[in-house]
Amino acid sequence: MKTAGEQALFCALNSIKDRITDTPDIALVLGSGLGAFANQLEDAYEIPYSQIEGFPVSTVTGHAGKYVIGKIGSKRVIAMQGRVHYYEGYSMEQVVMPIRIIKLLGADTLILTNAAGGISYEFKQGTLMMITDHITSFVPSPLIGANMESLGTRFPDMSQVYDLKLQQILKDSAVRCGIDLKQGTYLQTTGPNYETPAEIRMYRTLGADAVGMSTACEAMIAKHMGMRIAGVSCITNLASGMSEEPLNHEEVKATADRIAKEFEALIREFILSID
Repeated sequence: MKTAGEQALFCALNSIKDRITDTPDIALVLGSGLGAFANQLEDAYEIPYSQIEGFPVSTVTGHAGKYVIGKIGSKRVIAMQGRVHYYEGYSMEQVVMPIRIIKLLGADTLILTNAAGGISYEFKQGTLMMITDHITSFVPSPLIGANMESLGTRFPDMSQVYDLKLQQILKDSAVRCGIDLKQGTYLQTTGPNYETPAEIRMYRTLGADAVGMSTACEAMIAKHMGMRIAGVSCITNLASGMSEEPLNHEEVKATADRIAKEFEALIREFILSID
């Protein structure tokens, strides 16, 4: 017998799969202020989250809340133009449902993007950081509860979440685009509040280079299902205590908008280079 979570997942899947005309090769999650990349998809069509039965709907400004399906060159891409977050009141199982659906639709490669606060002193506003590892200890695991055996093992290995071959392709793509791509470890918190200076000092001690309120749980669930994963953070602000300015979401969106062209060039080159 299917659990309530499985029933909700497959109900949502059944309400969308007949509207997907081609099996996607690559899935892309677009974070705060980064959703405009979806406009680059050719022969594109949209499926709003609100039209998918039982699907969680994004409530955050800057997250359009829809799947956009199309092509980049010969690559078939399904993009999430906006995601849902744990802090919006959804369960972690609901937060990762869109990623599970992407996998069940046929995509085997996942590119995660986000807007993040910079913890590393090497970063400044507008830095792009390739995610090489993450820390999820500050949010509940999306794998808690009955395991969906059809999707993955009960105790998945997380020793290499972010695919090394994809990391090299991403670094090479950045060189071709003339982008100084940094790399580091991303830490996810629950949000929606920003962190205190003391928390940022703790996160830095733990080895985190950037902090945000999404992404790592999505990477965990994708790894559970055997997907290849790459991640890019747009450092939209310095983390709490690193500058004299108070943190706010408008600053996040403004910085993301400012470097949107650079980000879009990198992601496009990366997608075209994936084999």
